[in-house]
Amino acid sequence: MQQYTGGCHCGKVRYTVEADIESVIACNCSHCAMKGLLLTFVPKERFVLESGEELLTEYRFSKKVLAHLFCSVCGVQAFSYGQNQEGHETVAINVRSIDDIDLEKIVQAPFDGKNLM
Repeated sequence: MQQYTGGCHCGKVRYTVEADIESVIACNCSHCAMKGLLLTFVPKERFVLESGEELLTEYRFSKKVLAHLFCSVCGVQAFSYGQNQEGHETVAINVRSIDDIDLEKIVQAPFDGKNLM
């Protein structure tokens, strides 16, 4: 388990997360595919929103399972809130928003979100 920091492009939304990031989900749903999101999911208690909560705008679509949150200043979606299949609160981290992450070292696992919607 490692601690990471990250945030949006303008720097107004910042977070800290504790995660094991060896692989990420590359979802093909209409939303994730358009944004190029690479996701890892963590229990909500391992995530701390450090700043910018007042700048977050929420977007939900289809089954409205995830609260996709993006910075109202720069538009970057750094994370989403949701629940896993067992009903536990989770955070979907857009791994591209983590500071100094080396994406070349991370396995990208395809996920067929398109057919879940």
